[in-house]
Amino acid sequence: MTGRQSRNLEILGQISGHHHGTQYASISDNYKNNSDLPRFAEEIQNVTVSKGRDALLACIVDNLRTYKVAWVRVDTQTILSIHHTVITQNPRISLSYNDHRTWYLHIKKVEEVDRGWYMCQVNTDPMRSRQGYLEVVVPPSIITKETSTDMVVREGSNVTLTCKASGYPEPYIMWRREDGKNINYNGDNVNVVNGEVLHIVKISRLHMGSYLCIASNDVPPRVSQRISLRVQFPPMLSIPNQLEAAYIGQDVTLECHTEAYPTSINYWTTERGDMIVSGDKYEAVSTDNGYNKYMMLKIRNVGPRDFGSYKCVAQNSLGGTDGDIKLDEIPAPSTTSTTPPPYHVTSSMKKNGRNGNKKLRQRPIDYEVEEWRNSDYDRDYDPPSMRPPGELPVDALSPGVSHRAQLVLHLLVSLLSLLLPAIRR
Repeated sequence: MTGRQSRNLEILGQISGHHHGTQYASISDNYKNNSDLPRFAEEIQNVTVSKGRDALLACIVDNLRTYKVAWVRVDTQTILSIHHTVITQNPRISLSYNDHRTWYLHIKKVEEVDRGWYMCQVNTDPMRSRQGYLEVVVPPSIITKETSTDMVVREGSNVTLTCKASGYPEPYIMWRREDGKNINYNGDNVNVVNGEVLHIVKISRLHMGSYLCIASNDVPPRVSQRISLRVQFPPMLSIPNQLEAAYIGQDVTLECHTEAYPTSINYWTTERGDMIVSGDKYEAVSTDNGYNKYMMLKIRNVGPRDFGSYKCVAQNSLGGTDGDIKLDEIPAPSTTSTTPPPYHVTSSMKKNGRNGNKKLRQRPIDYEVEEWRNSDYDRDYDPPSMRPPGELPVDALSPGVSHRAQLVLHLLVSLLSLLLPAIRR
């Protein structure tokens, strides 16, 4: 026992002895049998409280009789209360009791300085006591001055994001993307990166987005800081179909995809270099999706002067790019010919591009095929007996009948037309 603690206990004994009109020795003589001395019914329970909440420590003493109970702050050796009297000048501390058996120490709006051991002691000789620990926990808080703010960097550079937080216990930090996508980190795609520092080597446009620095220490609530990361790069362009075809009077649509940051200025030009403006003839549409932009040019009622090359252009402060789309003329489909129309085939292929697979359409090629695209095939077959002999319609034949079957059927009809006059005679 330290000298300071002895002096505090001495003060406690003097106050208690003066109150009873006797000293420790006389009190001890009156209760020489240990069974008559006060005893603690149970240990003081440790308490964990969040900063700003109220704390309550309970001390239960049986057979107290005329002895006194005191609360003492162990680490500072400060007497907080003696029996019914609060000694400390701390206005947040108060005392209550129940039937002189349970003694409560109240601490309102606890602060971190209240963290530590508290002793409940009875002025027996020797002194009897029990201790309980008050744990004060503090939810995490982001230290703004030591945390990165929004950043704009050039593609290919290295980037370091830092996040600091306070709290008790010490918070742990993790990083994740706000949109839920994986982070390309050290060559791996991960959903979460742990630690105060997020270091990205050779940053690309795929890293662009908002990042959340999340601090947690199992004391609710956890907190987060949003950091926006923007990656600058000059425009890039891809064209799904570099060759389009249309006939006179048709409407046609040209498409173009661009990527750029800062956001690019996009427009269309004709083969002569004239900028195209939306109106009765043209409809130019541009749709943004992050650093991606979709360009569409619709040409209405294509005329002879509309065939040729069109250019989609993208420019920002870091540079510019453009791409050509050629519009060719094809014959208009015939509407008066009685012969079956030719079967049009559009060949297609896929090409791996920056944005994934892009479908490239080539100019339609006319193929003469045996199969007719004629709605007459859908009609029911009429028996030849319903018509004059020799007038079997071509569309009565099913498209699945072979050439040999058609020839046999034709011979039978011809033979029937020759035999009928002889039979009638």
